[in-house]
Amino acid sequence: MPEPAATPKAPAAATPAVAPGSKWRNPYKILPKVRWLVQGAFVLFFVLVGIEFHEFYRQAVSGGPVTAHRPPAVEAFLPLSALMGLKRFLLTGNYDEIHPAGLTILIAAILSSFLARKVFCSWVCPVGGISRALEWIGKKTLWKRGKRVPVVNRGVDLALSSLKYLLLAFFFWAIVIGMDKVAIYKFMNSTYNHAADAKMLLFFTEISRTAAIVLIVLSALSVVVKNFWCRYLCPYGALLGLVSWASPQRVVRDAGSCTDCKACTRACPVEIAVHKKPSVRTPECTGCMSCVAACPVEDCLTVTKKGRSSWSPWYLPVAGLGTIFMLWAIARVTGHWHTDLSLQTLVEAYRQANTLLHP
Repeated sequence: MPEPAATPKAPAAATPAVAPGSKWRNPYKILPKVRWLVQGAFVLFFVLVGIEFHEFYRQAVSGGPVTAHRPPAVEAFLPLSALMGLKRFLLTGNYDEIHPAGLTILIAAILSSFLARKVFCSWVCPVGGISRALEWIGKKTLWKRGKRVPVVNRGVDLALSSLKYLLLAFFFWAIVIGMDKVAIYKFMNSTYNHAADAKMLLFFTEISRTAAIVLIVLSALSVVVKNFWCRYLCPYGALLGLVSWASPQRVVRDAGSCTDCKACTRACPVEIAVHKKPSVRTPECTGCMSCVAACPVEDCLTVTKKGRSSWSPWYLPVAGLGTIFMLWAIARVTGHWHTDLSLQTLVEAYRQANTLLHP
């Protein structure tokens, strides 16, 4: 007697990514805390660099023995000299011998911005870290009581944002267009450029009343308006923003799964309306991933591509920071990190720093 045909089994139902009734837990929610740690570490690092350089400067101008070391990372605060060094390098192939660390840091910031958006601004820059701390103070004081004064009018925000691009255009015109190879060579080998780090130090240690008032006002504005300096006045950030505009990496929003909760926009340090955009291509995006960390819907905000085929949000800080440390290591190995200036040359330049005027 023939056996009855076996009843075909029904295909197993696909297991949902999130069980019904359960709440999805954003695995990237920890990103802002990690960013705090990284930013805090860089702020502390540059504070220690400043202390070490101050001791080196004090010993250099005192006339006694110099036992302290000049930290090359102090050149991170000499962006104009680095920009001149970059133009000379592109024109002649000669690396900056005066402030090589400054040129290395500029190249690292530009390359990391292309690979991972403005990760230098949001994860490395000490000014960005301090601005974020001031924003946190505002959030815990003024904003908590509903007294925050955001730039609501997008026209005003756009007008203020254009200021840093105007400053960048001025420096671009003055250096990239206005100075030829001879002029750049003369400036880079001038006593003024030799003492540029000392002049930067004296700006803070012997600060004028006007400069102090400006810094206090900028700090106060950063408490009230998120990242005031970075958003509206930093030409360095403007340059990196233009580079990041060409970056293949961006935050992508799935409109179909978006609940319009606006958590992403509230989390954005520059108040980009992420909840309205199919993808965030604006040069104002810092690549901090705060919006992705704040999103309560799985795969609603992703990086570069929609859904599960997207890049991990960890890619941006890892790729950006990795690029920066890689170029630092290359500069150290190839001898493009420490200045070629002799101690005696630095001593002579530092002793004139107070009286030197821009050539």
